[in-house]
Amino acid sequence: MADRIRLLLVDDHPVVREGLRGMLSGQPDFLVVGEADDGNEGVTLAGQLQPDVVLMDLRMPGLDGVGAIRQIVERGIPTHVLVLTTYDSDADIVRSIEAGATGYLLKDAPRQELFRAVRAAAKGESALAPTVASRLLGRMRAPAEEQLSEREVEVLQLVAKGNSNRLVGRALHISEATVKTHLVHIFGKLGVSDRTSAVTAALERGILRLDSSQ
Repeated sequence: MADRIRLLLVDDHPVVREGLRGMLSGQPDFLVVGEADDGNEGVTLAGQLQPDVVLMDLRMPGLDGVGAIRQIVERGIPTHVLVLTTYDSDADIVRSIEAGATGYLLKDAPRQELFRAVRAAAKGESALAPTVASRLLGRMRAPAEEQLSEREVEVLQLVAKGNSNRLVGRALHISEATVKTHLVHIFGKLGVSDRTSAVTAALERGILRLDSSQ
């Protein structure tokens, strides 16, 4: 099927890769096209295979996941990276997103959550595990009410109109990576884990209006 989402698995544990391959291959719209056991090989294969989504572990020998994400972005490889890891520290999350990751998921996530995240990442949409979003909320929420910045509202308004991260970046003259970082901050402040929930929460709280023209 030409419309299947092509996936590259990057993880230094063969058992993890085997489990992921079996799980993902069971979905009719997924196709695992390659595997790598370290960041360097992951970058090389991403360039050669140009998958739609790279599922990237963080802690690997040699080049780690964050370093691999940076190289993929710097080389202009047309793929989206979904971090899949056991680590949910604030530093790991922020470093990954700022490096250019489209989403961040934990390895103990239910399979349906993984499938949704992969499909979202393939469309360039940010996807955060609920537990990750909760951690960001606790990290970013101020003692008093913290409102979205003017730029974050601009980003969310464009997202509400159905724009991809790339189109949002073009409209605001910022990079796609910067758009992703803004979305992570928005998710944390609103206590949500995806774009749709962020727009819904913002509408409910009066941050956005359905008739907004900006």
